[in-house]
Amino acid sequence: MTTTAPRDLVPRHGRAPRRSGGSAVYSAIGVLGELLITLGFLVLAFLVWQLWWTDVEGNQAQAEIVESLPWAPPAAAAAASGEATPVVAAPRRDEPPVIAEPGHAVTFATVQVPRWSDEPERPISQGVDRPTVLDVLGIGHYPETAMPGAIGNFSLAGHRTTYGKPLNRIAELQDGDPIVVRTADTWYVYRVTSSAIVTPQDVQVIDPVPGQPGVEPTERMITLTTCHPMFSARERYVVHGVLDYWAPVADGSPAEILGGA
Repeated sequence: MTTTAPRDLVPRHGRAPRRSGGSAVYSAIGVLGELLITLGFLVLAFLVWQLWWTDVEGNQAQAEIVESLPWAPPAAAAAASGEATPVVAAPRRDEPPVIAEPGHAVTFATVQVPRWSDEPERPISQGVDRPTVLDVLGIGHYPETAMPGAIGNFSLAGHRTTYGKPLNRIAELQDGDPIVVRTADTWYVYRVTSSAIVTPQDVQVIDPVPGQPGVEPTERMITLTTCHPMFSARERYVVHGVLDYWAPVADGSPAEILGGA
């Protein structure tokens, strides 16, 4: 007599490996899910650090740099004469003094832009590399371009986002707006003349005569450069200006940063 295994034993025996395989798949998916969640938290933490905390640290560091500069305050002239109100320095349009180009990463000037209300005075240091200048000191000066007040193109670079984002509001600038640069002893008030969006390869914007390589300059210019669009380095936003006037710091402060024109 032939015996046959109960019909229900065969499918039970066959289902067991499938349940085991399914558990392995579910386990792998669970591990992958946990990894993706962890990765998401890491990306979020990086974005918080990059887009927020670097600004906190950058603004604090740049403010400390400006405060630590061993420069006499513009109010010194008023204080010496017993005046309580700030003194407006008289504009001068004769030959301005020009300091020598400093060593790498040396802070030699500051800049204020009245159009950017509530923005602090920012330090300007020699060089435009990220690790030693732009990420830690604020605005950088392109080496071998003109110094403040000199004939040629005083060319600067700075972050538009992160690390204090000193040039974040560059697109707000309009023709005629003042850009006020200060060295230890001298104010230089430039006026915006134009703006443009260029590719990173268009380095002619920092030539002595922007866009005209080899041409001898006759004007005292300033150029600001930063990344464009926001959160991208695909292009560069560029603003040009020319020197309007200069004034000794000992004579007071420019009207532009005291609420004047």
